Amino acid sequence: MFQPVLQVLFLTTVSFFVALVFTPVLTHFLYKYRLGKQIRDAESAPIMSKLHAGKSGTPTMGGILVWFTALVVALVFFYLDRFGLAHFNFLTRSETILPLGALVASAIVGLVDDWFNVRGLGPKGGGLTMAHRLLIYAAIALVGAWWFYYKLEWTTLQVPFLGVFDIGWWYVPVFIFIIVATAFSVNEIDGLDGLAGGTLLSAFAAFGAIAFLQGKYDLASFCGVIAGGLLAFLWFNINPARFFMGDTGAMSLGVTLGIVAMLTNSVFLLPIIGFLFVLESLSVIIQVLSKKLRGKKVFLSAPLHHHLEAIGWPEPKIVMRFWVISAVTAVAGLIVALVDKG
Repeated sequence: MFQPVLQVLFLTTVSFFVALVFTPVLTHFLYKYRLGKQIRDAESAPIMSKLHAGKSGTPTMGGILVWFTALVVALVFFYLDRFGLAHFNFLTRSETILPLGALVASAIVGLVDDWFNVRGLGPKGGGLTMAHRLLIYAAIALVGAWWFYYKLEWTTLQVPFLGVFDIGWWYVPVFIFIIVATAFSVNEIDGLDGLAGGTLLSAFAAFGAIAFLQGKYDLASFCGVIAGGLLAFLWFNINPARFFMGDTGAMSLGVTLGIVAMLTNSVFLLPIIGFLFVLESLSVIIQVLSKKLRGKKVFLSAPLHHHLEAIGWPEPKIVMRFWVISAVTAVAGLIVALVDKG
């Protein structure tokens, strides 16, 4: 048991320091080439524009720090293990190759979206539309579903306290829905300094603990590596943010979180651990439906964190309270997992 614990803690720490060392290079590049985020105009989003006007021009693409660090750490320790220099390799076909591949693939797509936003490209000059993003999420999820169903031969879902159910080919559409919903929700919560990073940190730490309890030590290490990168990212992303996460971070981490939930067969714990992700996406859905059906808004601005801003809550207060809630819900999810495990 000592070796797996050491591996997870060691790789998490290494990831944190690698990300810290990489940060000056990234920030120099982002500021040198003026890769600043464009805040939505006053006509399409008057409240959002007013609240965040001062953030216009702050570099985006900061999510590179997390996924690039994860990729570097994974590859370095894979080759160190091959040459017999260290034994902390966590890349395995059954546990981590798929989430790492999905992390990098979706990060590259998100990077393109961030580039479009910076350069004022896309249908509305602000990058990809939500419809385009949902299609991309679905495409990535389809590849993941194929891997699970045909390569890993997974067809079961575990429901806490009720047992494991074989759902056959229904596993594919369920998988796609979970990945798309999680990616969408994480994208929506990414709107304030430190908000997405802090809530994602709690979620990945919780699923890392669940993976460890299941004996999936390589997957737990992978979650630890992401958590380490997120900690370093938060050092520079807390208010006032030196850079934003951007879609290259939010898109990739949302997709990856969903895949990790499926790999641990604990997808029904995802709404508990990621309660705030669910709440944020629901606020957007309610707002859109209300405007279409009633012609009225429910919230002053959506997602929920922007509504709280609009009614006068200071940004740091919203972020800190969301961090507290995410920590509590992560622990609640772990409690359910432990009780269910017996």
